Amino acid sequence: MNIKEAKEQIKNAMTAYFTKDEFGNYAVPVEKQRPVFLMGPPGIGKTAIMEQIAQELDVCLVSYSMTHHTRQSALGLPFIEKKVFDGKEVQVSEYTMSEIIATVYETMEATGKKEGILFLDEINCVSETLAPSMLQFLQYKVFGRHRVPEGWIVVTAGNPPEYNRSVREFDIVTWDRLKRIDVEPDFDAWKEFAYQKHVHPAVMTYLEIRKGDFYKVESTVNGKRFVTARGWDDLSQMIRLYELNGLTVDEKLVIQYLQNPKIAKEFAVYYDLFNKYRSDYQVDKILAGKATKAIRQRASAAKFDERLSLLGLLLDAVTDELRSVVEGEDMLRELLSVLKEVKAASALPGADTAALLEEQLRAQRTRIDTGRRSGSLSQEGERRRRQIIAALEQQKSLAAKSPAEGFAPVQADFDRMVRDLKDRAKAAGDRLENLFAFCEEVFPEGQELLILVTELTVSYYAAAFIGRHGCPAYFAHNKELLFYERQQEIITQLEDLELK
Repeated sequence: MNIKEAKEQIKNAMTAYFTKDEFGNYAVPVEKQRPVFLMGPPGIGKTAIMEQIAQELDVCLVSYSMTHHTRQSALGLPFIEKKVFDGKEVQVSEYTMSEIIATVYETMEATGKKEGILFLDEINCVSETLAPSMLQFLQYKVFGRHRVPEGWIVVTAGNPPEYNRSVREFDIVTWDRLKRIDVEPDFDAWKEFAYQKHVHPAVMTYLEIRKGDFYKVESTVNGKRFVTARGWDDLSQMIRLYELNGLTVDEKLVIQYLQNPKIAKEFAVYYDLFNKYRSDYQVDKILAGKATKAIRQRASAAKFDERLSLLGLLLDAVTDELRSVVEGEDMLRELLSVLKEVKAASALPGADTAALLEEQLRAQRTRIDTGRRSGSLSQEGERRRRQIIAALEQQKSLAAKSPAEGFAPVQADFDRMVRDLKDRAKAAGDRLENLFAFCEEVFPEGQELLILVTELTVSYYAAAFIGRHGCPAYFAHNKELLFYERQQEIITQLEDLELK
């Protein structure tokens, strides 16, 4: 299965394992909770989906790579303890708490969360001294004499032996205690993740043209040559930072991430060509609805790979604006919830609005700290939290300057933010319509409009924007139009049932 399907399978298993009966006990006993074993090639996104699952389920995540652990570090160190048996004092061996188990307890104490995921990567590469203890751990969640706390689920991962010479084959007894999921590279599944991560358009369009270069491992006389999903993602981030700082992106940089000389060279050549298209085609003018006749004629006469690159440039520019609007709306929605509490409290006699806002600021900072410690806070989530903090600080300053006005300055500032966002949404919607108008004119008979609709549908932020604000041109070209209209009809009928 692909990584998206694997994520769904793991998330479903976690949901089942976290289910409790009517007495508050976990429905599946600890010894029956088969650890998930995620088997797949390196760099495919196994660790990334575990982070996403923890964030979506709002539970803790503790991750360890087992390759560096010895029997002592995983099980704990032995020490001599005196005990009395049948009236006689004897010396017995005890063990200190495992570093891994101790980290789980520390995370629980720091965050206040009692449920989480213990993710052990490269578990089939454990040292020879630790291997015999793994069977007991996989069945009973015990390292030495210390058990993984109830409410914590074990997920493991590893690479097939052809990718790692340190792999130790499990026997049937071990496999029979695992919930095994095999994952294969899949560009189309990765693409959804890539749009959310804002992967560079040069990477996206190159891989659309050459999907075979998405994931490749080859053995040569000079050693392994490989390209992975992780390599493309990391390269994309570095390209954006190089462009931001005016640094040159060349083959010397690319090969540091795409460790296959042929693919690295071909992508470096394509990136130069992509930049030429960026310079030649005036993207801002196209999205403003002011494309020159020369640009329209060139696009219409262009070969398919050039058209695809142009679409990548246009999509990157417009989805960046759509993403900004969607994130702004999500932030304002959360901020509104916070300000409603402040407004209600500020109406009480003697209330200090600035002090109430300070309380909310402390709560937001605590949420960031807790989320970081638990591993359940995504980069997007932290950015939204910091945007809320920035808004609250601004509103606290306004409230402090005019204490006699109470909540009024805060209300006025929030209303201004809403107006500004509506203006941005209107501008982004206009540019999206202009994108469709341009494509309809220059690519009337080609596949480009189908590709445009497909990519907007796959893109999380574009789909969210269109779902909230609509886009007539999108629906005009979307084969699912009738389904959408029926869905809207049902929603309208349900809204009519609300109590007035």
